[in-house]
Amino acid sequence: MTARPGAPEGYDPAAFEPFAVTVDLAVFTVRESRLHVLLVERGQEPYRGAWALPGGFVLPRESAGDAALRELAEETGLSEETATALHLEQLATYSDPDRDPRMRVVSVAYAALVPDLPEPRGGGDAASADWTALAAGGTPVVGPLAFDHERILADAYERVGAKLEYSCLATSFCPPEFTLGELQQVYETVWGVPLDRPNFRRKVLATPGFVQPVEGPPRRTGGRGKPAALYRQGPATTLHPPLLRPEGRTP
Repeated sequence: MTARPGAPEGYDPAAFEPFAVTVDLAVFTVRESRLHVLLVERGQEPYRGAWALPGGFVLPRESAGDAALRELAEETGLSEETATALHLEQLATYSDPDRDPRMRVVSVAYAALVPDLPEPRGGGDAASADWTALAAGGTPVVGPLAFDHERILADAYERVGAKLEYSCLATSFCPPEFTLGELQQVYETVWGVPLDRPNFRRKVLATPGFVQPVEGPPRRTGGRGKPAALYRQGPATTLHPPLLRPEGRTP
């Protein structure tokens, strides 16, 4: 290993043990009134056959953010256009020296909330990919995950629940035009608690910039045949006042 051009004279990169940098992604969606996370089945050792979060190694001339989008497209079969359109938020860095049996690996984790997408398919190092339902507390129903991915998933699940209180991120789970009932279902699914419909509607409509009504048709038929107004995401990014989950409830 040689020093880069412009490095201080006498600097020796070999004096430091090399390590790799990876990205891992916790991508959530709501399907059939349940919160799901995108998982891949590992096609190579270590942990061949185990389920894991999608991700992989950051290339030498690549940023972590670019690597996250590339790995998401490669390992799930989602189109590059679809993957690039997703909003990935950096979650945390995981650097336990023994988290990967191959070598010292530091992982930059990302979280994303997306509307229901087409079925993924395995690609790259993944044998398969699937949307997997989460049980109470954010635990995947498929059992233990590879590496420290259960810890990453738990942290991402907590982050998502908290961000729904103070940001407009819940609309990322919805299609471009949605009903307030669909928006409420996002909160109920992530928080795991039913909400009072009139109270929820009042709080949403009273929050400046949270949602905007869609003028005129189309309108969607709601329960009992009643027409339901459609809304789209508003210009706000934070909620003032916040939409707090019921006391004593954690995601």
